[in-house]
Amino acid sequence: MTGKNARQKAILRQVTGTGAAFVSEVQHLLLPTQEVVIGRDPSCQLVLDAMMYRMVSRRHAVVRPLSSSPDTECSWVICDLNSANGTYLNGQRLQGCQQLMSGDRITLGQDGPQFFFEYELNSQTTVVFQTSASPLPPANQYQSPTTHYNPSPPPNQDYLSFTQLFPIISTGKDLTRKAYLIPGIITVVFVVLMFATVGQPNNMNQKVVATYIAFIAYYFIYQLCGKQKPWWVLMISALTTAQVLGYPLKNLGTPILDLFIFVFRGILPGNLPTEQESVTFTELLVRMFFGAGLMEELLKAIPIFGAYFIGKILPSPWRERVGVSEPLDGILLGTASAVGFTMTETLRQYVPQITQTFLEESGQDAGQLVGLQLLIPRILGSVAGHMAYSGYFGYFIGLAVLKPSKSWQILLVGYLTASGLHALWNATGVLNGFLLVVVGVLSYAFLMAAILKARALSPTRSQNFATRFLGK
Repeated sequence: MTGKNARQKAILRQVTGTGAAFVSEVQHLLLPTQEVVIGRDPSCQLVLDAMMYRMVSRRHAVVRPLSSSPDTECSWVICDLNSANGTYLNGQRLQGCQQLMSGDRITLGQDGPQFFFEYELNSQTTVVFQTSASPLPPANQYQSPTTHYNPSPPPNQDYLSFTQLFPIISTGKDLTRKAYLIPGIITVVFVVLMFATVGQPNNMNQKVVATYIAFIAYYFIYQLCGKQKPWWVLMISALTTAQVLGYPLKNLGTPILDLFIFVFRGILPGNLPTEQESVTFTELLVRMFFGAGLMEELLKAIPIFGAYFIGKILPSPWRERVGVSEPLDGILLGTASAVGFTMTETLRQYVPQITQTFLEESGQDAGQLVGLQLLIPRILGSVAGHMAYSGYFGYFIGLAVLKPSKSWQILLVGYLTASGLHALWNATGVLNGFLLVVVGVLSYAFLMAAILKARALSPTRSQNFATRFLGK
């Protein structure tokens, strides 16, 4: 309320910047006899630059006066006009209309232009305003003022803009942010490479196909995690695991791999059975737990531990970019490491073996075809295989960083669980396909549950693009 002789003048102050560092741009005077439509359409009363504010709809929101006479004090409401990206009042998404109070912050879209609604007085009088806004009914339920109210005319439905004829001109950054432009470009590049490598020696076409499928599988996990991690850090994680396995050597084997084999398959009961050896399912499960689960999951975790220790000695913000500070970091690095492991194991061991077998029996064409048939499910299935186990263990590594007092218990639970899932997959493969499906779905569910929990625990949850997309 105001003094008896004071008159209020309402303004919208458009600002730039974030937090406390707001810098005034433009003040828009609000007249008590006219509503103000905000948007990119030229017919709006407050027109925003279409190239600068692409997240703003053509007719995004409207600020309406609620006075029936020019002699009475005027109050105002803000209404969203079914905009694509929403209107936010003081950080909360607007549903219908809401009464405006002095100091209210209006944002068009989550990261769009911002306005402050303010009152100014024409005389020196103390002003006291309510501190909270009461919800009002939707815009279509407001009664039209009887006098002195001039609503803006409806837009011309036949209006045709240049950007409607050539939409690529007005989309700009939205192509990369919302239209998956980068994955589209990569897909086109790989398609061309697949055509170019048909019939090339050294199974080049198989390598191109495997790389593309691995990229798609990992991109799926990356989008679900929703945390930005530099691509080169993830690439280093994959290449580190590949080099531990011996890439780019022709035969798998390095001193680190030899040490792991000696410990887990020599000292510990993890010696894998040969095709001629007959063992019970229980014995096979135990051998797979030590010789495949414990060994390979620890091997794939090497890049995660390496990133953690490197991050500890780096200053901020490099510590956050490279290191492991939360479960999402562990999942992203773990699944990237699994990509390197799967690619190397598939292209250096399994595909050459089956290709050579069929080459001797049916010729070169049959051998390459069978190799490709094995390659696709091996790489694509890594989402429910190696990527699931490594990502799950990576979640626990990141969780141990968040809760250092319980780190050893957390690491032990994650390591044993991931190794158990790995061993169960390998062992049930000799029984029947249905059990293999059950274990694969179970492993995928474990990874998805870890991702959802990691997003909930994330210290940077407000910046998570997967969380914002899903609205949870």
